[in-house]
Amino acid sequence: MSNKLILIDGNSIAYRAFFALPLLNNDKGVYTNAVYGFTTMLLRILEEEKPTHLLVAFDAGKTTFRHETYKEYKGGREKTPSELSEQFSLLRELLDAFQIKHYQLENYEADDIIGTISNQAKAEDWKVKVISGDKDLLQLVADQVDVSLTKKGISDVMTYTPDTLKEEMEISSDQIIDLKALMGDKSDNIPGVPGVGQKTAVKLLKQYKTLENLYEHLDEVSGKKLKENLTNHREDAFMSKELVTINQSSPLEIGLSDIAYEGYDPSQVRALFSELGFQSLTGRISGDDNEEIETSKPMKEITFKKMDEITEDLFTGYDSIEIEILDESYHTEKMIGAAIVNENGNFYIPIELIEKSAVFKKWAEDESKIKYVFDAKKITVLLNRLNIAIRGIQFDFLLASYLINPSENNHDIPSISHRFGKTDIKLDEEVYGKGAKKGLPDDEEQYQEHIVRKTSMIHLLKDEMEEALSDNKQLDLLMELELPLALVLGEMEATGVKVDRQRLKDMGKELSERLSVLEKDIQELAGEPFNVNSPKQLGPILFEKLGLPVVKKTKTGYSTSADVLEQLEGRHPIIEKLLLYRQLKKLDSTYIAGLLRVIHEESEKIHTRFNQALTQTGRLSSIDPNLQNIPIRIEEGRKIRQAFIPSEKGWKIFAADYSQIELRVLAHIAKDEKLQSAFINDKDIHTQTAMDVFHVKEDEVTSNMRRHAKAVNFGIVYGISDYGLSQSLGITRKEAKQFIERYLESYPAVREYMKDIVQEAKQDGYVTTIMNRRRYLPDISSRNFNLRSFAERTAMNTPIQGSAADIIKLAMIELDKRLKKESLQARLLLQVHDELILEVPEDELDTVEKLVTEVMENAIELSVPLKVDASYGETWYDAK
Repeated sequence: MSNKLILIDGNSIAYRAFFALPLLNNDKGVYTNAVYGFTTMLLRILEEEKPTHLLVAFDAGKTTFRHETYKEYKGGREKTPSELSEQFSLLRELLDAFQIKHYQLENYEADDIIGTISNQAKAEDWKVKVISGDKDLLQLVADQVDVSLTKKGISDVMTYTPDTLKEEMEISSDQIIDLKALMGDKSDNIPGVPGVGQKTAVKLLKQYKTLENLYEHLDEVSGKKLKENLTNHREDAFMSKELVTINQSSPLEIGLSDIAYEGYDPSQVRALFSELGFQSLTGRISGDDNEEIETSKPMKEITFKKMDEITEDLFTGYDSIEIEILDESYHTEKMIGAAIVNENGNFYIPIELIEKSAVFKKWAEDESKIKYVFDAKKITVLLNRLNIAIRGIQFDFLLASYLINPSENNHDIPSISHRFGKTDIKLDEEVYGKGAKKGLPDDEEQYQEHIVRKTSMIHLLKDEMEEALSDNKQLDLLMELELPLALVLGEMEATGVKVDRQRLKDMGKELSERLSVLEKDIQELAGEPFNVNSPKQLGPILFEKLGLPVVKKTKTGYSTSADVLEQLEGRHPIIEKLLLYRQLKKLDSTYIAGLLRVIHEESEKIHTRFNQALTQTGRLSSIDPNLQNIPIRIEEGRKIRQAFIPSEKGWKIFAADYSQIELRVLAHIAKDEKLQSAFINDKDIHTQTAMDVFHVKEDEVTSNMRRHAKAVNFGIVYGISDYGLSQSLGITRKEAKQFIERYLESYPAVREYMKDIVQEAKQDGYVTTIMNRRRYLPDISSRNFNLRSFAERTAMNTPIQGSAADIIKLAMIELDKRLKKESLQARLLLQVHDELILEVPEDELDTVEKLVTEVMENAIELSVPLKVDASYGETWYDAK
């Protein structure tokens, strides 16, 4: 087995965890939020990475060898809050319990320890991953060394490889030092060169490669002020380079053999978790293969009756029901058992009984019999497979948890129960195992009891969760939006969308032929046959035979990654052919072959699953497969939609989507009269914005003006920065800043909204949508500028994006009602962001077009009209 080393920047991750989470303390009053956050990250690393070697590096103190060079190094930093500093001893205690080596070295920083160990591992050809929040560590990125940086809190992580670093920052890892030398770093009090920001520094490094080479060619640099600053601050630049360079030969007293990781003693970790009050994490502690995992407390006994028949007296009218499967892919996954819990007791029901019971079917389909469930959508789909249309669902445990805690990633019954303080339930993996070992335990009673216990938690916590929703004024959101929608989505998933298998195969064949022609074209342009898919063979042809400039080298030769090829566009016809070849190759393997794999053998349909409890904005996503993400920017990708067809002869695919719904929501929320007037009078909003911003008449608006206006219109919705706008429009940052300023002057109420919503978020800790969906923003008052800025942008755009999501959900619910009420055969198939896809009999097309447009445009009353564009055709492709 090859060695895999994980290196964690202890101080950086602890800081991130501290500021990402609210202040938590255990029953002794000891602060634990940084340790808790660090622990969740550590558990994820151990579960996902399975390292053979592991080290957590800490800073030894405030003074390092860098202070000898520059006394003001890291001067001006705010003092570490005492609430955090007191947690470092707990953090080391935690690492000891996990039997993870931690190390610090007097006069050196954690970066130096990580750099030195990483260098040693690289020399041994090990796979290395560095985890930190400090961009300085990007200088360590190499073929064997990935660097994962926390972006938001500690759960949102970006992993940098040589390719992704080049793509994200446009420079290589060995240029990071020069970048920081030119830019400086306010957080570390590194001076750099005044007036040189990231954009300028990157531009200089792309041209001159290194700081040394830049200064050797200083007379070539354009811009009087820039050249003057570079000349006057030469010493600062080279000193800054020295300060930011990680010492990869630090005098460590440990080596690779000292940081081997062989796992931990679960009992030690559980004992510490109990002391710290981390009961909710206990279930994630693994045990020996032969040892049953125990929870931190003995489980309370629960009695249940295994039913051998279903009789009417089983039900009371207020019943909790759960149907268990072992996998999330419930369209094909076998149901293993069910349970019903009510005031009569706890009952386990074998699936075989449900399959043949007329009594159960009658109860399930009786609207007056109240049911409490976990995941109404799943239950709908599972029972649909047994020809049972469940009705009367009045509470959904999954959706309630999602609305109460939208930032939580895990919404299974045991995890939710633990969060509500009910720890008398094992996590699913404790019962079924995980990964390759996942399966039913030999002892039937063990999993039967687990299913019953899970169902009892629905029954037990229902009132408490309803109370929490009521306190948040979100009970209507559950009962009038999310729960009715779950039932609609369940029917959509069960219905599925018909796919022309042969058309997909033909597309695959066409793509293969196209790829074959492209391959020959590329070989002809190269002047010799070679394996186009082999970077090892492609590199010498591009950079030796054809003489193209070398952008980047790897350990094994020349880099031919996508970002390298994009930089070479226009230099030789072979580059355009290579880029197209790779694009089509991905289309063929990911989408054509991927969709063919998931077509149901009998129905010839694809049954995608809609994630209703995932995004913090409330938008739906789609998986198994993701039909919201079919690439449509190139014609070959768009054509994949030709394979999606009606399931009945003589029917059509019908598509209806909201026009500029997020901008309309912005006009409504911000109460901006100019924006509202444009929509009320059905003006082209981008033309109107160009008129307002550039102070021109309608006939004077050029296509370029409209393009700029469109970019800022949509950018404002997502909290765009001057840098982001400059990148999308190819203009300078200064021009972008001026453009945004002119926009906000033209729409003062939008500016006021952006300012007010951030203040509200700081006061309340969250923002809300039209339907009172919440998104919590723990970083809104963070001392970390990047975290705070992201939270502020999120505060601005979530009410807009989330309200748009609320509106289309309302439309889906009403549309489903109307289709049934008017006895129409038309069926909802898919939701793709702001668009609804239906299949419709030809003789219903006029009726459905009027109905869908009316329902969508009147889903909610705003201060501006909602507008819908509708079309239809033989396929999804033709409907657009």
